[in-house]
Amino acid sequence: MTDKIGLPALEAQLARELELIGFARPEWVRSRTLDGEAVLDVAVIGGGQCGLSAALGLRREGVTNVVVFDENAAGFEGPWETYARMVTLRTPKHLNPIDFGVPSLTYRAWWEAQHGSAGWEAVDKIARGDWMEYLRWYRRVLDLPVRNGAKLERIEPLPELGLHRLHFAGGAMEHARKVVLATGIQGGGEWHTPAMVSDNLPRHLWAHTSEPIDFGKLHGKRIGVLGGGASAFDNANFALTQGVAAAEVFMRRKQLPRINPIRFMERVGFTARYPALDDATKYAAMDAFLGHNQPPTNDTFERAAAWPGFALHLGAPWLDVKEHDGLVRVMTPHGVHDFDFVVISTGLLSDPGLRPELADLAGLIARWGDRVTAPGKPNALIDAHPYLGDAFEFLPREGVDGAPLHGLFAFNYSALVSLGLSASALSGLHNALPRLVKGVADQLFLDDREALVADFLDYDEHEFLGQWPREAVA
Repeated sequence: MTDKIGLPALEAQLARELELIGFARPEWVRSRTLDGEAVLDVAVIGGGQCGLSAALGLRREGVTNVVVFDENAAGFEGPWETYARMVTLRTPKHLNPIDFGVPSLTYRAWWEAQHGSAGWEAVDKIARGDWMEYLRWYRRVLDLPVRNGAKLERIEPLPELGLHRLHFAGGAMEHARKVVLATGIQGGGEWHTPAMVSDNLPRHLWAHTSEPIDFGKLHGKRIGVLGGGASAFDNANFALTQGVAAAEVFMRRKQLPRINPIRFMERVGFTARYPALDDATKYAAMDAFLGHNQPPTNDTFERAAAWPGFALHLGAPWLDVKEHDGLVRVMTPHGVHDFDFVVISTGLLSDPGLRPELADLAGLIARWGDRVTAPGKPNALIDAHPYLGDAFEFLPREGVDGAPLHGLFAFNYSALVSLGLSASALSGLHNALPRLVKGVADQLFLDDREALVADFLDYDEHEFLGQWPREAVA
């Protein structure tokens, strides 16, 4: 006897569950137009796991005039089929971050419908490609409104109208009352590349791990990988599976990172309670968090280390890089290495000033360095993060008119310092989504409170129709 019910049966079950809990709420937001054109109540930028689940959460609150915009082709939103190269997700398989408590919407239900409960028990971690297939199903079965091929280039504030004009590549424009930047791990800043690489090497000799890399063209070649975090090992392993002759990872640390603070945060509810901490404690906690490189998963490290062409150089920062006879010459404290190609895995910087779509607004946005004095030695990485409100909303710098920022929400990794592991982190998304959704819906309500309260005071619809004394029955 099998318990593989199949996706059609699961989808029927899901529809029933959504009906039973009254998931679809009445629409209540007042419609707006500009020059005869409809205005979106919410534009969600980014159609990955955060953008899709944010749209669903808003629907649950009766906010339905929502469109999700993504620059990628349908089915290729987020990192999973573009630049992510890990074999499996790094998070435990039991996390259910985007199902809103609906059993048939969980990844486990989706998996068991196709592979049964025994198949679920056999899963250690969720395979990267399987997670993307689940997200594709999630979008389809919920009929979420996503427009692909829509790259946001600029947010133009229209504070006098309470709107934002969104400029997309190719000249398309949309107007929205609220904008949720569900733009992932890099959406709050940019991936970091050391100047010694970008300034000294021609572009065909290096790439960042966040970019598409055709490792097939490097078959039989030697590559060097700069960085000691999980992504460095993911890329080394992937490159070796694609036939590179050697992949050598260089770390400035003298020992491999072993502690993953995220596991502690998951166990004690740190992800959910972090926003309640005072600023000084948040600063100290994030200083410690950023001091840890996220280690590779044990299986990723073992896979990479098992290849004959793999090498790991500890205590070996790159001191200089240059082109030499068509190769990349890397100088470290322990000697010189020549590679056909190098891959950079040196993390990211979170700073609104690095985002082109925020060019009109970045100078208004409060940073942590503006609001909080470090309890110890200042950390420039922390200080550059935006200082966000409780619902991921941008806040203005002191003495600045914040009206142009009203309605903008940074639901991406730049929320790390303000709200902890939340947006774009599967470990915290379960707690972050209700916070975001409530904040957006509350803003929409409060923006229209005068009209809504006036309507309430004028409300005169008779619900009770009984009479007394009762009319005599003939």
